Amino acid sequence: MALNVFYSSVSGNVEMKKRQEWIFSVLTSKKIAFKPVDISQNSDDKILMRKIAGDSTALPPQICRGDSYCGDYTGFQNAIEDENLEAFLKL
Repeated sequence: MALNVFYSSVSGNVEMKKRQEWIFSVLTSKKIAFKPVDISQNSDDKILMRKIAGDSTALPPQICRGDSYCGDYTGFQNAIEDENLEAFLKL
């Protein structure tokens, strides 16, 4: 199953952009393969992201492995601080 990171390439929210870039940077530096999924290019991807997250108002970035929800930025950040990233990402 692929690790998907749902993000938006079109956002006026600077904090959201920083969070997305940080997740991409961490995953890349740790050589963890992932697929970025841009919800601003396809509304079906936004619907899927919110369905998997179980939250009809969820905003990117959101992380999942296949149809299994891993978490959001805060969960990702906590997993790194707790040195539990592999378990968080269901690797």
